[in-house]
Amino acid sequence: MTTTQFQDFENPASEALAAMGEGEVAYVRAMSSDEVKKLFPQAPELQPGLELYALLSASGAPILLTASREAAVMNAKANDLDAVSVH
Repeated sequence: MTTTQFQDFENPASEALAAMGEGEVAYVRAMSSDEVKKLFPQAPELQPGLELYALLSASGAPILLTASREAAVMNAKANDLDAVSVH
């Protein structure tokens, strides 16, 4: 393929990227309790320094916050979503 053929793939619209995998894929992301308010503004105050796991939709919308990676993965499976990890 030529560079011209890749041009649209290299610079897709942000909406198209956000929609890829929506309803099929969810991301598990480790985070500290100090980061929670950024993704979950309605979350109650949490003890600083806790390691938590967020389950996010393909578009990055928060779905679930939990204390274990396994719980996040199980929730994804229960909702027919393929869970992948984000580092």
